Amino acid sequence: MKIKFTVILLLSMFFNHLLIANEDNHNITAYTGTFDVIDKEGDDQTTLFGIEHKNENLFRDTWIGKFSPVTGAFITGKNSVYLYTGIEANYELGPVSISPSFAPGYYEAGDGKDLGDVLEFKSEIRIGIDLFKNANLGYSYSHISNNDWGKVNPGTDNQSITFSKKF
Repeated sequence: MKIKFTVILLLSMFFNHLLIANEDNHNITAYTGTFDVIDKEGDDQTTLFGIEHKNENLFRDTWIGKFSPVTGAFITGKNSVYLYTGIEANYELGPVSISPSFAPGYYEAGDGKDLGDVLEFKSEIRIGIDLFKNANLGYSYSHISNNDWGKVNPGTDNQSITFSKKF
């Protein structure tokens, strides 16, 4: 528990430093939802809470879409922790945005589901709608697994409600 508290404290200090020290455009997303939504036995299903950061100055427009690096973390109701960094695409259709992403990361099971390894990969799709200037409300669905590199690979599917704000 001490390690998880330290990780959360360091992440908050990092995000706080980004927002205060720079005048860049930052996008912070807070999300909450269900970890392991399709757990057949129901013993691994729990809540999750997370935070994510994107720096708008690092977005790149390409012929296949707008891409940016993404970094984040979540903790579950059973003390599982996932820290990740990867890439996200963003496609805007008026006030609606569709954002697929891929992020490898570090997973610690805590009292929750053993995903088989500390290296796990998260693929996600997020659909959001602009609420007002610089704010977006969305729904995301993600899958986390280790691509059969671990001792087991049960994977987990998660769903969340997201709120994003540009600073």
